[in-house]
Amino acid sequence: MILRLSENARALAGAAAEQAAGAMKAAIAARDRCRVVLATGNSQLAFLEALTRMPGIDWKKVEAFHLDEYVGMPITHPASFRRFLLERFIRKAGIADYHFIRGDAPDLTVAVDEVGRQLTAAPMDLAFVGIGENGHIAFNDPPADFETAEPYIVVELDEACRRQQVGEGWFADIAGVPQRAISMSVRQILKAQEIISVVPDKRKAEAVKRCLEGPISPLAPASILRRHENTTIYLDQESASLLSLTTRRRFEKESETAVGS
Repeated sequence: MILRLSENARALAGAAAEQAAGAMKAAIAARDRCRVVLATGNSQLAFLEALTRMPGIDWKKVEAFHLDEYVGMPITHPASFRRFLLERFIRKAGIADYHFIRGDAPDLTVAVDEVGRQLTAAPMDLAFVGIGENGHIAFNDPPADFETAEPYIVVELDEACRRQQVGEGWFADIAGVPQRAISMSVRQILKAQEIISVVPDKRKAEAVKRCLEGPISPLAPASILRRHENTTIYLDQESASLLSLTTRRRFEKESETAVGS
């Protein structure tokens, strides 16, 4: 795992977008397409916007999936992750090949199985993930299931996760936040050949510290990223503010080694 520190959220977004664009162009050059998993949420806005402006990406050769969606939520709802991606990324980039999790499908089991088959039909080149205020990746709240091999699972959202959605302005109050969601599983996320985790903002500092300095545990779901050899976590000064100097130096040395190898 590589840790990249940026001065602020804007610089973080730009640096992460440059790496992502390079990975996407390399995949297209090697295999004539790039399969990518997209993250959503306020923390991803600047990054996704910066990525749409990166030159040289043949978006017609990009196949996109997303990490999660609320159970029962129509695409017309302002908090729908499908709507988020359509309006803020897919249409701007010009991606024609994308697969959505239909959280409001009449038969949820069939819908989840369908997108799971599409996802696992070929290897995944790149996954974008955030880290939640409770340490989650996708909607894998603590204690996360590190064992299931299913590509997508239906999960119960904990209170901390639901309050984060209110705090980000997607819902007026916690009563309006769905209690269940469909989430890409932890093991499925780790199957991506490369993972880029974009984590700005002071409100993520405690989760970042717990996931990078504590034990690798389902109680800190994003800690599992430390087991993926080709993961880069982008932090700004605020999200990294609680990390010890020892942690910063250790990851900086690992980053230098990776660059020089």
